[in-house]
Amino acid sequence: MHILVVEDEDKVAAFIKQGLEVSGYTVDAVGTGEEALQHLQAGEYDTVVLDMMLPGISGLDVVRELRRRKSDVPVVALTARGELEHRIAGLEAGCDDYLPKPFAFEELLARVKALQRRSATRIANLSYQDLALDTASRVATRAGKRIELTNKEYALLEYLMRRPEQVLSRAELLEHVWGYDFETPSNVLEVYMNFLRKKIDSKFPRKLLHTVRGVGYILKDEE
Repeated sequence: MHILVVEDEDKVAAFIKQGLEVSGYTVDAVGTGEEALQHLQAGEYDTVVLDMMLPGISGLDVVRELRRRKSDVPVVALTARGELEHRIAGLEAGCDDYLPKPFAFEELLARVKALQRRSATRIANLSYQDLALDTASRVATRAGKRIELTNKEYALLEYLMRRPEQVLSRAELLEHVWGYDFETPSNVLEVYMNFLRKKIDSKFPRKLLHTVRGVGYILKDEE
């Protein structure tokens, strides 16, 4: 799962980012509404954790613009203002949940998970040929046999299964799974793709994960 954290207080942003990463998420963090809209335009995110009190473009304006673009990405609003009218304004603008500061990280994590479970009910099960992925339980199977995946392997497989028979570039996969600001070793994607290929293909005669030389990877039936 790929999360965008939009928070202008550096310590708070670092606290949230570290906690989410330890919990298995890929996280990008930005400090302004302008940067948030740029990231949301350029990439795909599963959830946005958004401070309402941002310099320049406010959090409310970010949400309004997202909904104007017909984006349904779940948004958790953070604010130091806990008054009822501010909560109502955020929800009416299009926020899905509201958490006043200060907050315990465990509560934020629980709210993020709840929003993702709610979103997962729309497309709870992904499948391609005999490969299946239950996004609610994060369980992968092939021909009915369960496949154990690490967080990064799961993120890669989910992204591929949402776009079967499409060539996905190295840059696109790196950005989605490792984030914009993560300095990856040059071969980290290849290493994880080899891990994933061994788990989903090595024991089966029909191969589904293929390398497109010089471009990236594709999930397709070789026949």
